[in-house]
Amino acid sequence: MIPLSILDLSPIVQGSDAATSFKSSLDLAQHGERWGYNRYWLAEHHGMLGIASAATAVLIAHVAAGTSTIRVGAGGIMLPNHSPLVIAEQFGTLASLHPGRIDLGLGRAPGSDHTTARALRRNLASDADEFPQDVVELMDYFAGSSRRQVLAVPGAGLDVPLWILGSSLFGAQLAAHLGLPYAFASHFAPQMMMQAIDMYRSNFRPSAQLAEPYVMLGFNVFAADTDEEAHLLATSMQQAFVALRTGNPGKLKPPVSGYLEALDTPERMMLDSVLACSAIGSRDTVAAQLHAFIDKAKPDEMMITSQIYDHAARLHAYEITADIRRNS
Repeated sequence: MIPLSILDLSPIVQGSDAATSFKSSLDLAQHGERWGYNRYWLAEHHGMLGIASAATAVLIAHVAAGTSTIRVGAGGIMLPNHSPLVIAEQFGTLASLHPGRIDLGLGRAPGSDHTTARALRRNLASDADEFPQDVVELMDYFAGSSRRQVLAVPGAGLDVPLWILGSSLFGAQLAAHLGLPYAFASHFAPQMMMQAIDMYRSNFRPSAQLAEPYVMLGFNVFAADTDEEAHLLATSMQQAFVALRTGNPGKLKPPVSGYLEALDTPERMMLDSVLACSAIGSRDTVAAQLHAFIDKAKPDEMMITSQIYDHAARLHAYEITADIRRNS
C-alpha cells in the first residue's frame, strides 16, 4: 500500500486542557513513528476551544525533539497570517535542529473566524489574493535568491520541502504551476477532490523540488475492534462538525450512543457530505473502505486523521490502520 501519514489538530477534549493535548500529540507521534507512518503534520487554527495547535511551529519543535525518524511538519501554516520571512526563519530553525525531517505545508485560509483573523493583523480584503506571491517569496528565502535583499537566517539554502494545501481548484493550479506537491483536504471538504487531482496532474510543471506530480489526500479513520464501537467513537467528530456549522464550536465531546440517528435530515446530509472520505468500522471494514478509496482516487500518499475523544482509543485506531498497511 502507499505511504500513510498522520494529521493531528492536537484536540482539546472536554474536561481536559492544552497541556494534556500536547502530551497526547507527542505520544501519538512516537507511536506513529514505531508503526511506520511516513510523516506527522499539525494544522494551524486560531481561537478554537477544541484545537491546541495555534503556535504550530512551536508544537512541531516539541514533537520533532521527541521523535527521531518520522517527518514532522505543518499541514499547514496559513501563510496569509504571517510574513513569509518569519516563516522561513521559523522553519529554517526547525530544519537546522532536525535536518531532513521538516515539511512545510502552506494554506491560504485564515484558520479562524473573521474576528480572530483581524486580531492576527490580517488584511482580509487582500491577504488571500497575495498567497501565490507569498509562496514565491518564501521559496526565494529558502533558496537564498538574489531577488531578495534580506536573507532568512537560518533558512537560506536549507532543505525544507514546500507543499500546497487546498480544498478547491485554486490550490491545485498553484501547486501544478510551481511544481510543488499537493495535499487536498478531502477529510473535510471532498466535493472537488477528483477535479482538483486531475487539474493538478494535467498541468504539473517539473521544478527543482519535484520532477513528477505528487498528491496526498486527507482521510478520516475511526477504527476499533468492532463496527459498533467504531461508529460510536465517530460521534465525537460528528458532534464537532455539527457544532462548528451551527456557530458553536467547542472542545471535542465524548461519544454519544445513537447520536447520528437522532439528528435532523439537514444535519445528517451535511455530515454525509463533509465526512464522505472516511472509513468507520473494524479492521476488515476499514481495510475495505480504505482500499476502495485508494483505488478510486489513486493518491501517492494518504494523510490519516482520527479525531477520537479517548486517547487510548485514538492510538488503537491508528495502530489498526498501520496494521492494514503492513499486511496489504
